[in-house]
Amino acid sequence: MLLLLLAALADLKTDRIPNGFVLLGMVTGILGSLREGIAPYRVAVSVAAAFLLLYPLFKIGAMGAGDVKVLMMTGSFVGIKELLMITLLSFVIGAAASLGKLLSEHNGKERARYFVSYLSEVARTGQWKLYGEHTREDYERYCRNKIHFTVPILFGAALRIGGIF
Repeated sequence: MLLLLLAALADLKTDRIPNGFVLLGMVTGILGSLREGIAPYRVAVSVAAAFLLLYPLFKIGAMGAGDVKVLMMTGSFVGIKELLMITLLSFVIGAAASLGKLLSEHNGKERARYFVSYLSEVARTGQWKLYGEHTREDYERYCRNKIHFTVPILFGAALRIGGIF
């Protein structure tokens, strides 16, 4: 949990999660899992599942690389079943946070129009493109439309590990 808290704080402060930090976390998770008697292939499956599930979202720009890496790091500590539950909880919490952001920023109509336009473009061309690409040029607009997904990951893991879900 401490590693997830530190990752969320780094994300909130710098909009980045250092690769060295993630690597240290993964090594710690792998060694801890092995010490607990978890078979190495189970750890590998959990880490790979996080990557395979989330990479498509990263590829279209819907999720940051740090978010994918933090969930991979989480997979080095828990089995596939736990990882899937943490991921599901993270997405539910992230959806609630996004809804809250839409309401507080009063830009729900704008975001809905963009999303429909994005999906229409993908359907028309048959090609995925980077979601929100134009907002990255306008940093203020970019910040208004993003959440730091490491925070929902932190809360999802806390709820699961704490036995609440």
